[in-house]
Order: sequence, then C-alpha cells, then structure tokens
Amino acid sequence: MKWYAIVFCAEVLLAAACSNGALHDGVYQGQSGEDDLGAYGKVLITVKDGKINGCDFVTWQKDGTIKDAHYGKVNGEIANRDFYEKAQLAVRAMKRYAEQYAETQDLKAVAVVSGATIAYNQFLEATEGALEMARK
Repeated sequence: MKWYAIVFCAEVLLAAACSNGALHDGVYQGQSGEDDLGAYGKVLITVKDGKINGCDFVTWQKDGTIKDAHYGKVNGEIANRDFYEKAQLAVRAMKRYAEQYAETQDLKAVAVVSGATIAYNQFLEATEGALEMARK
C-alpha cells in the first residue's frame, strides 16, 4: 500500500512540475518533507534566461548530517558493507537526479534509480518547491 502512495505522490508532483509557467532568473531552494527516519532533501536550482542552469540536491539525516561519502558508516568505519553500499547508491543517485534534471530541463526525464526511490521522491518534492518560487 505504501508503494502505491509513493508512486501516486510522484505522479502528482510530476504533473505539477510540467505545468506551464515562466521561470524567473535567480537561485531558488526547495525542501522535501521528512521520510520515515526524519531525513529530508534540499534542492538548489539556478535559473538563467528562463532555463535551469544548475541543480544541486542534498539530503540530510535527522541528526543534521549530510548524506555524503560517510553515509552508511558507523563511527567513521564501514561496519556493514552491504548497508554502506546501499547508502552510497542513494548518494550517487542524488547527484544523478540533479544532473539529469539540469541537462533535460524536464522532471519526467529524470529516471528513478532502483534502491534510491525515497531520494527520488524527495528530489521531486524539493524541486517542485524550488520551481514554485522560480515561477513567482
């Protein structure tokens, strides 16, 4: 049931993101809601000449630390290789989502990475928030 809710939310966000509206030049930030563990994502988009010129996406853990190369480690060490690899898959996917969006200018063209669906949904939500600001 939860999977269907996630897919539905992603479809609603994509439909909203595809609505027509000129983007105003500037730098805009959007933030997603928290996931079940309290993590959230932030997007920073740069608009130049009415188009996305740059996009950065970072997710934060509940304790305020960034999900980066250390994400999935325990006390700075890889305690569980499988968990660490899954965590790092999500970190790579976050970068990929931002790059794909900046390249294509189309949220529908950003492909979800299997194993990083939560980050994908956070990306969509945060990006839509930033785009709303860019349209004002």
